[in-house]
Amino acid sequence: MSKIHSLDPRLANQIAAGEVVERPASVVKEVLENALDAGATRVDIDVEAAGTKVIRIRDNGEGIAAEDMPLALARHATSKIRSLQDLEQVRSLGFRGEALASIGAVSRLVLTSNANADGSSEGCTVSSEGRDMDATVKPAPHPQGTTVEVRDLFYNTPARRKFLRTEKTEFKHLEEVVKRLALSRFDVAFTLRHNHKVIHQLNAGESQAQRQRRVATVCGPAFMEQAIYIETDTPDFKLWGWVGLPTFSRSQGDLQYFFVNGRVIRDKLIAHAVKQAYRDVLYHGRHPAFVLYLELNPALVDVNVHPTKNEVRFRDGRAVHGFIFSSLHKALADVRPGGDSLPDNALATPDGSVINTTTGEIAPREHALTPDSQGGLSWGAPTAVRPAPGVAMAQVRSYGNVHPPTSAAMPEQRSEEDIPPLGYALAQLKGIYILSENAQGLILVDMHAAHERITYERLKTAAAQEGIRSQPLLVPQSVAVSQREVEIAGESADLFRKLGMDVAVGGEELLLIREIPVNLRDSDVEQLLRDVLSDLIEYGSSDRINAHMDEILSTMACHGSVRANRRLTIPEMNALLRDMEETERSGQCNHGRPTWTQLSITELDKLFLRGR
Repeated sequence: MSKIHSLDPRLANQIAAGEVVERPASVVKEVLENALDAGATRVDIDVEAAGTKVIRIRDNGEGIAAEDMPLALARHATSKIRSLQDLEQVRSLGFRGEALASIGAVSRLVLTSNANADGSSEGCTVSSEGRDMDATVKPAPHPQGTTVEVRDLFYNTPARRKFLRTEKTEFKHLEEVVKRLALSRFDVAFTLRHNHKVIHQLNAGESQAQRQRRVATVCGPAFMEQAIYIETDTPDFKLWGWVGLPTFSRSQGDLQYFFVNGRVIRDKLIAHAVKQAYRDVLYHGRHPAFVLYLELNPALVDVNVHPTKNEVRFRDGRAVHGFIFSSLHKALADVRPGGDSLPDNALATPDGSVINTTTGEIAPREHALTPDSQGGLSWGAPTAVRPAPGVAMAQVRSYGNVHPPTSAAMPEQRSEEDIPPLGYALAQLKGIYILSENAQGLILVDMHAAHERITYERLKTAAAQEGIRSQPLLVPQSVAVSQREVEIAGESADLFRKLGMDVAVGGEELLLIREIPVNLRDSDVEQLLRDVLSDLIEYGSSDRINAHMDEILSTMACHGSVRANRRLTIPEMNALLRDMEETERSGQCNHGRPTWTQLSITELDKLFLRGR
C-alpha cells in the first residue's frame, strides 16, 4: 500500500486554516480586506461572544456575480491577480484566494451577495457542506454588496477552540483589527457591534478635519493633542501621518500604526528606523506613538512573504530605512518652544489652518484664534503668539551678553505679539526651576535639563562641522567574524571610513581594525564593530558609532551644564530661555526628560476654582 497519498480537500483547507485563521480577529481581517477590495464605502460588523459564536460582516461593494459564487469558496480562487506580473505589483489587500475556503473549513459559513448595480435585490447565497465541501448555490434577496456570516468558529476542530482566550481578550484583538483597517481607509464608514451593542461608529470622510477626528477616536484625543503632522515627498517615496511628541510616550508599543500602500504592517526595518529617530529625545524604556503612511510604487515592495500579509519585504530596504529615519528625525528636531497652543476644541491642519471641532469651522490660523480674557485662546481675531524662531545657533553665547528687560516682570508696554514663546523670567525656585511669564500664563523650566540639551546640541553641531577625527592604532586589532560579516565589511568600507574607522579584511573570517574615532578610544571597539555589522546585515544601515559618540557628547554636556542650586540672575535666566527657543529638541533633555511645562491662565483658574 502506498505511503504517499493526496489529502482530501477538507483536511487540506483545515491545514491551510491553521495559517490564516488563528482566532476570530483573523476572520474579521480577511473578510474586511475583501470588502475594501470590492470598493465598499460602508461596512457593518456584528459579532457575538467575541466572534466565536457569530461574525456577520455586510458591505455595499460591487458584489459577486451568481456564476462566480461557487468559486468564491474554492481554494486558490481569486479575481485580483491573473499572472506573475500582477503578483509582483499587488495593489489589493487580499490576493491569495485562501481566506474564505480556510474560514469555511473551520466554521459554518454562508456567503450572500448581489452584483446587480441596477437596484435589483435578486442575489444568491452559497454555503459549503459535506466531506468534499461542495458549494450549494440558492437564490436569495440582498441589496448590492456582500454579507459573510460565520457561525460556530472551530466547531469541528475542538483542539483549536481550546486555545482561544477569554471573550474580553478575543474581542480586544478583533477590535484592534477594525481600528487598523479604519485608520487605513478614511473614505469608508465602519460600524462595529458586539452582542448587539454599538462599540464604534466611524463616519467616512476625506477632509483633514474628518481624518484627524477619526484618528482621535481610534487612538484617543490625548494622542492628537500631543502629536504633530508630517508630510514628506520624494520621487520614490511619500511619508505622511501623525507622530507623538516625545513627552507622549508609552510603556509599550501599543499605539504604533504603520501602513504601506494602505496595508497595515509590522516590520523590523520600520521599527528600527522609528526607534533611531526617537533615540535622542525619548526617555529610556519608553515607546513612541505614531500613525504613519508610506506610499511607494507597488513593484518596490513584496507583500507575498507571510500568510497573514502582516509583513512585507522592500526591494531597497536601506533606502526606505534612510527615508523614514531622516523624515522623522527632522520633524522631531523642529519641535521646540514656540509652537502656539490650541484650545481644547481646535485641531491644526498641515496647511496651517485651524479646525473648530465643535462647529466644523475651518479658518487660517492667523484669523481663527485670539487670546481671550482669561489668557487662553478662543475663536476670533488674529492670535498673538509669535511663531517659533529659526534653527539652532552654532556659536556659544554667554548668559549675560543679552539685553532682555532687567525687570523681573513682563514689560507692560510690550504688545503680546512681541512676547517670546517662553516669555520673560520672573524668579528662580529652589535653585532648580525658572519661573517665567508668557502670553498664555506661567512657564516652569528645569534649568539644568534645558542647559544640558542646549550644550549637547552645540557639541553635536561642532562635531558635525569638524567631522569625525580618527587615530591609527599602533597594532591593528584583529576580530574573528563570520564569512558573511567579512563580506559586509568589505562592501561597507566607505561607510566605516565616514564614521572614522578603517576596517580591513584580514582573512576569510578575520577583520582588522586599523583606525578608530578619537572620542571612542576608551570604548569596546570590537563589540562596537560586531554591533554595526549586525545592524548592516539586518537593516542595511547602522548608527551605532554615531550613537556611541553622541553618548560621550551627552556626558560632556551633562557635566558642562549649570548645576542645581546655582543662582542665576534675571538676564542669565532670560538668555537661557532665548537659547531654548532657538535650539532643536529643546523640549527634552539628553535623557528624554521634559525641560519645561506650561500652565495657562485657564488651568491656574481651575486650580483655584475661579469663575465658579
